[in-house]
Amino acid sequence: MNNHFFEPPALRKSTSAFYNGHKIINDPIHGHIMLDDYTIDFIDTVQFQRLRDLKQLGSAYFVFPGASHNRFEHSIGVSHLSGTLIERIAKDQPELHITENEIKCVKLAGLCHDLGHGPFSHVFDNEFMPRARPGIKWSHEQASEMMLEYLIDDNGIDIEPESIKLIKGLIAGEPKSQSQYEDRRFLFDIVANKKNSVDVDKFDYIERDTQNLGLRSSYDAKRLLVYSRVVDNQICYHHKEVYNLYEMFHTRYSLFKRIYTHRVGKAVELMISDALVSADAQLGISNAVDNPEEYLHLTDDIIRGIERSKEPSLEESRQIIKRLRTRNLYKFVDEFLLPADMEAKIKQEAISPAEIISYQSDNDGLVENDVIVDWLKINYAMKDRNPVDSIRFFSKFDDNVSFTIPKQHVSYMIPGQFQEVIIRVFARDPAKSKAIQKAFRSLIKVIAPTDPNSHIEPSHALTVPTDYDTILSAKRRRSTSGLLGQEVVKKWTGP
Repeated sequence: MNNHFFEPPALRKSTSAFYNGHKIINDPIHGHIMLDDYTIDFIDTVQFQRLRDLKQLGSAYFVFPGASHNRFEHSIGVSHLSGTLIERIAKDQPELHITENEIKCVKLAGLCHDLGHGPFSHVFDNEFMPRARPGIKWSHEQASEMMLEYLIDDNGIDIEPESIKLIKGLIAGEPKSQSQYEDRRFLFDIVANKKNSVDVDKFDYIERDTQNLGLRSSYDAKRLLVYSRVVDNQICYHHKEVYNLYEMFHTRYSLFKRIYTHRVGKAVELMISDALVSADAQLGISNAVDNPEEYLHLTDDIIRGIERSKEPSLEESRQIIKRLRTRNLYKFVDEFLLPADMEAKIKQEAISPAEIISYQSDNDGLVENDVIVDWLKINYAMKDRNPVDSIRFFSKFDDNVSFTIPKQHVSYMIPGQFQEVIIRVFARDPAKSKAIQKAFRSLIKVIAPTDPNSHIEPSHALTVPTDYDTILSAKRRRSTSGLLGQEVVKKWTGP
């Protein structure tokens, strides 16, 4: 079999005719994938190859050794699933008159939807950029459009401006002009579905992440690719797939709960964010989002670059990364899961580092920079709404009529709430965990009096033991890296 990614360019050209303009790769998730020649034109560029250096799960790799896969293979997988779905619909529903150009654009949108991710993926989006440049509204989707244009121009790819506009709309999940594609809205349900969040991006990353992490998934994405069709200008699913869809959203929630928002993984995220913020003035990291030629070289390797540097202004950043390498991580201190009826009552500004340290005991010596507060929302992909309420189905008796299926027609075991809010607190200095937890819980008692019926009471399992300082000291004595880490703690003042 011809493996395109390991062929010399000369051999690649000489064998193109044999494969009639296609290349084949063996993907660990989807098996043998056939890539069209125009897809190869995009893949064989420095802009797309950059995705090899971006971990799909960002900082989770520091916690889960199996999470070593990259945005590169995920993007190829999404392109493959995009093509599989649109080509089957085109074959089964010729009345839709799906064109070859539309199929091409859907595949390219799946391929290019993650071109704009920054170092450590969502750490860059959600942690670093809001701190480094709080005055701008920026997302990796915007950067994907920027890098798409740069890829096309830099490599002289022959593609019509209208097709580029369509690809951008498919990546965004909605047409760039609301007056365009009124009768083709179903195309925008494939890569990034804004109606109900059922799209091939999720199909790939859920299956790819679970397999690499050694987890099992009980939902079947392949069935959704087969038991779907366009009805009323949107992609609908066979009614027997309704529970399969609930399983998909539950699997996604479970991945967020157990993997993507893992406490230690979050501590690593916070450290990477601090390191990048500290280095930003010297390296101009946040300004690279305005320049595709600079953004091209912004990958996970940035922390290696900081480590190699001898620049004095990067010393703080290097110290944080050294703590990361020696496993002297920021410490998860405590968390409260908010009941739904309290979410609107407790404002984020009421639980800030400044408010927490105001409840410290005498001689605790806490300062605002010791504390990090993280507000976490985990849901079924559509905030507090049930996404399946927005999905339309067809029956075996009439596949040209669509309808919704209320959850009481599916199972009484389906949750009644689809989002949870968690308040988490971390300590930059592990030695101050006990004092921070005590101050945090004192604050919670004031703004949300503990009540066993509301489940806002502190968790016994998370309560720092009274002899924690003794335990921590003994642990440090046993670990040379711990002693080195303490020197870093003393020097660290924050970005």
